[in-house]
Amino acid sequence: MIAKLTGKLDSSGAGHAVIDVGGVGWLVEASARTLDALGPVGGDVTVHTEMLVGEDFLRLLGFARAEERDWFRLLTSVQGVGAKVALAILSALEIGDLQRALATGDSAMVARANGVGPKLAQRITHELKDKAGALGGIAGSSNPTLSAAAGPLGDAIAALTGLGFKPGEASTAVAAASEELGAGASLDALVRVALKKAAK
Repeated sequence: MIAKLTGKLDSSGAGHAVIDVGGVGWLVEASARTLDALGPVGGDVTVHTEMLVGEDFLRLLGFARAEERDWFRLLTSVQGVGAKVALAILSALEIGDLQRALATGDSAMVARANGVGPKLAQRITHELKDKAGALGGIAGSSNPTLSAAAGPLGDAIAALTGLGFKPGEASTAVAAASEELGAGASLDALVRVALKKAAK
């Protein structure tokens, strides 16, 4: 299994890029956001990869961050969501926006992606509402202080889920509390503010 490629960006086009690794050009399919993140042709790049194997095909997908790959795997766990649709969703929505859409059941936001109709968007939000929080509403945030659900942030999420909140609700509330309190907030403060956020 190929988990990561590091080399030079040889070329890129609609939905794919070719990465030169030691003279071998690897064709990887990717979301628009990943392609934008790779930078100019000729530059050094690293992509996290997912290999799809079928009876008559072998495809390599590339992601700018391992986190994006995790979300791809989560999305494709939903019936009716293949690689093309998952990449379209990741192209249309920032990971933080996607997590918030799932946590709040906002299927209309998910339906913004090409190829995602209202019924499929509703199925995605329904099936992934709880799983999305476990994967990381905190980790999915664009705020650098929320880059990992560890330490006080992770403990605060655990505290709220222990009180009966769903993982998605807990993650969203703790993310909002952390943004309000700033980096270095204590566990007690995070839980107190997050509870107020969750109760609204």
